[in-house]
Amino acid sequence: MELNRMIDHTVLKPEATSDDIKRLCREAIEYELATAFVNPGWVSLAVSLLKGTRIKVGSVAGFPLGASTTLIKVKETEQNINAGAKEIDVVMNIGRFREGDYKFVESEFKELRKVCTNPIVLKIIIETGLLTDNEKEQAARLIKDCGADFVKTSTGFGPGGANLEDVILLRKVVGPDFGVKASGGIRDCQTALRLVDAGANRIGTSASVRIMKEYRQIQHSVRQ
Repeated sequence: MELNRMIDHTVLKPEATSDDIKRLCREAIEYELATAFVNPGWVSLAVSLLKGTRIKVGSVAGFPLGASTTLIKVKETEQNINAGAKEIDVVMNIGRFREGDYKFVESEFKELRKVCTNPIVLKIIIETGLLTDNEKEQAARLIKDCGADFVKTSTGFGPGGANLEDVILLRKVVGPDFGVKASGGIRDCQTALRLVDAGANRIGTSASVRIMKEYRQIQHSVRQ
């Protein structure tokens, strides 16, 4: 298993500086991670730093609340793509979803899918810490039916984060061929591997370096 190619290496904190983005990209190159995820204002810098590598740049829209209008999410997504982002993580409108306005939520997902044409990867964040299990199931179904590529557990800014139970539930709902991204509070290799075993095929974390160092130690021990 190439764990490194399953990791979205992330700096989404509001106080991130250009030095943080440069370090993120250096680390992504060193460990050959799947993506470097940055806020929209840093996409162009990350793209320039990762030019000539196979590491993609990812960014976010409607982040971290999901409460902006569909138009703003779409425009933010378009700007990210135009700047060179290849993967977009968008936060679902949680309030509209929780009050049962599935028509609105479905429409928003479809508008986002229109601008995220192949090969752009669209992930929808549902913020599992705010939802019941039934709501998680319903959200995952809507996301799959609307043509997104991944359902993602959490922003890392809300209550809770990724856990085994949620990943198992989401994988059961979407089936084996759809993306499940676990994110939020993943700080060590053991946790990451357990989430992968539970069904996650992408891990979002700012602790990628620690995770990869621990993973290499495990691989070294196995080979001895």
